[in-house]
Amino acid sequence: MQSTPPELPKVSARYIWFMVLAQFGVFMAFITPIAISLAVRLGELAPSNQEYLGYITGAGALWVMLTAPFMGIWSDRTRSRLGRRRPFMIGGMIVGVVSLVVMALAPSVLVLGAGWILAQWGWGTVLGNLQNSTADRLPEAQRGKVAGLTGFATQVAPVIGVIATMGLTGDPLLLFLVPGVVGVVFVTLFVTLVHEDDSRALPLERIGLVGVLAKYVYNPRRFPDFSWNWLGRFLFYFGLTLNTTFTAYFFASRLGVSITEVSGIIGTLGAVGVLATTAGALGGGFLSDRLRRRRVFLVIGGAIMAAGMVTMALSSDLAFLFAGSLIVSLGIGLFAAVDMALLLDVLPEKETDAGRFMGITGFATSIPQAAAPFIASGILLIGVTGDAKNYSLLFFIAAAFVLLGGLVILRIKSVR
Repeated sequence: MQSTPPELPKVSARYIWFMVLAQFGVFMAFITPIAISLAVRLGELAPSNQEYLGYITGAGALWVMLTAPFMGIWSDRTRSRLGRRRPFMIGGMIVGVVSLVVMALAPSVLVLGAGWILAQWGWGTVLGNLQNSTADRLPEAQRGKVAGLTGFATQVAPVIGVIATMGLTGDPLLLFLVPGVVGVVFVTLFVTLVHEDDSRALPLERIGLVGVLAKYVYNPRRFPDFSWNWLGRFLFYFGLTLNTTFTAYFFASRLGVSITEVSGIIGTLGAVGVLATTAGALGGGFLSDRLRRRRVFLVIGGAIMAAGMVTMALSSDLAFLFAGSLIVSLGIGLFAAVDMALLLDVLPEKETDAGRFMGITGFATSIPQAAAPFIASGILLIGVTGDAKNYSLLFFIAAAFVLLGGLVILRIKSVR
């Protein structure tokens, strides 16, 4: 049985707000390319091969899937004056900035893909260690609140990124670096202004290569609630990735505009969707703390998002796309915020192996991000001929996955 660690003291408002800003910055730098920048660059490099977008994003996610647990294990065992987490935030940020330049100046699809792999690795490492910090320091009473605030920030950041780059599609360097500068500024603020204890005095378990590889897996029977949360998250993010990988192309197809023109439409819809995301993330996070319930919010979040995807799949004009987008935003905000709080509730061995288990949790998002784009590329070709794409089928399947992801959470027993 998993032992219950002592309750942590509450963190300060300073910690919370700099954490929110740092995660906002990472997502603006890191997810804006998925929302629009990668599609724009791919349209310049290979205008007739939009399916390459799935291959690029899938390859990046596969790299993260293979490396994230190792990075978490390494972070857990880092002993430095800066602590365990901050050195990885700094290093990841440097790699992340380099990746944005590589993508902006890429002369070929292959180099563009290599740049995205670097972006996944660098910015993913920063995000992973920000989340490791919350596992280290957040008490149960603040998890829903902080998850709600960071969940809102991470969902809003790509929308603001798209809006900020609407007029920059003709300048690849600015298209990638403007969101990147925001990420650098906010992560730097967290690293420099939020204290982390010196970790050099902490005990150190020395493990070799075999030991590292062994920590990539665990016995699900020891931690069943963590395992059910992992599966629910996997199903949800598989559906979400199916839904979002080809969003720009989907909007362009349904509205009869070019991929460059659609950036303004997506930005406008996303800006209004901020309100729905705010309601889902903040409302779900704060209420889950107040009511001391997590599972019901995740079921509702999955159902809401599925309804939004179905609405979008059946849409043929801007009004219905607008409605479906708002519903999806509400569901994402609700699920993402409360699921993060639930993860911290059931995370095993927080005191010694938080980074390891956060890395294993990363599999629940990185595997879908690696596999779903490839699968989505195939689904788009089912039942159509010529250049047509079956976006309706793709969105129906995505809806089924996110709904199932919410329902699986009901199997968790230790959290209400």
